[in-house]
Amino acid sequence: MKKLVLPIILALLTSGSFLFAQQSSNTFRQSEVYYVNVPIEKIFLHRLGYVVVYRVGAFDTARAYLPVEWFSSTTGKGELVRTGPSPDWPSMTVFYRNGEFSHVRLHVRRSTAHESWGLMPPNADMGQNFDVDSISIKR
Repeated sequence: MKKLVLPIILALLTSGSFLFAQQSSNTFRQSEVYYVNVPIEKIFLHRLGYVVVYRVGAFDTARAYLPVEWFSSTTGKGELVRTGPSPDWPSMTVFYRNGEFSHVRLHVRRSTAHESWGLMPPNADMGQNFDVDSISIKR
């Protein structure tokens, strides 16, 4: 009888940890977060936000329009991280939660005199471009 009790206890403990592991795995899948990081070729300041020209593949570029409101603490959709002089080139990281846009983080040079920064002409009519709720990165 004693020889039978020990295997039963081990079986119960093993099945309990298996159920717990499966439950943890399901919880992870429900809150799936991933990110896409792309190098920035040029970032333009505009009165309505940032126009980010980023690298797509080896030879192409694409644009993302990031409204200035995203970078206020109330919406929390954007974060601007200013870096000092370093060999790192500016980059844009876009975060997705459950397949939908969550927020964007720009790693840019502190000095707007750096060659990665540019200014849009003041008369550039881009209002419709900044009327966005999310962005999707082209690859």
